[in-house]
Parts: sequence; C-alpha cells; structure tokens
Amino acid sequence: MRRALLAALLVATPAFGQSAEETALVKTVFEKLNARSIVENVEYCGYIGRDRHGRLFASKPIRGQVDTCLPHAPRSMVVVETSYHTHGAFSVDFFNEMPSASDMEADEAEGIDGWVATPGGRLWYIDTAQMDTWLVCGRGCLPTDPAFVAGSDGIIPSRFAYADLVRRLGY
Repeated sequence: MRRALLAALLVATPAFGQSAEETALVKTVFEKLNARSIVENVEYCGYIGRDRHGRLFASKPIRGQVDTCLPHAPRSMVVVETSYHTHGAFSVDFFNEMPSASDMEADEAEGIDGWVATPGGRLWYIDTAQMDTWLVCGRGCLPTDPAFVAGSDGIIPSRFAYADLVRRLGY
C-alpha cells in the first residue's frame, strides 16, 4: 500500500517543484496560445502570478515578434512567479524544440522561472536557480505546427543544463 501511495505521489508531483495548480494553468494557457502563435508565426508571452487574494492567474498574452517577446505584468498581479512564452511556427532556421540560452538568461535576469511551448507541442520548465530546463511533456502534448518536422533538431534530451544549451545551440 505504501509503495502504491508513493508511486502515485511521484507521478502527480511535477519533478521540477512547481505546483500541480500552476502546471495545469500553464497547460490551459498554452492549449489556446500555441496554435495562435504557430498560425501567426510570432512569439506570445506573459506571466503567471498571484493577485492580492493569493489566487493564481495568467496575465493576458502579449504578441511579440518572430523570435522575441517582452511581457508586461498587470497591476493586479502582486506576485510574479514565472514567465511563459511560445516559440512561434516551426522553422528549419531555428532550434525550435527547446528553450534557448537567452530564454534562460532573460528569466534569470528577472529572478523568476519560466515556461516555454514549442511548435512541436513540447512544454519546458526553466529553473533559473539551477539554470536547468526540464521537459514537462513531450512532442504533441500541446498544439503542434502541421509543418513541424520531427527530428529536425536531432535527439532532444528531457533535461538541459544552461552550459549544455550554449554548446548545443552554438552560442
């Protein structure tokens, strides 16, 4: 019985330490936003945070450009917990399917962690305290670009340290 309970807890608790509430909210945000980002071929971004009553919510997404986006926290968000952003449409010119080193650097500069959705439908979590990123759910777990070509970015591990991303992306 104890083993079954422990196994259930391990499956239900995100490995990166974020709450199940935040993870579910982020997936809901990206379910709508990733498809829009792909069709328009621009990044969308925002923040996840809490209002003065402690309620978790996502800010309204901001439309960015092909490879950048600058979010704005609403006044009602008194605590910013994480950022979120999409990577737009699939392109053979970019490493679309993982966060970039600059994604990690931007979150670190703000002192928050982040979430990234890819055109292949992957969801990543960026932990700036460790400067690591983890795959929360794999290819196809979010809306996917019909033009996405599986394998175009090579084999994608489920975890990257910042230094590994820098080497992989050739910065």
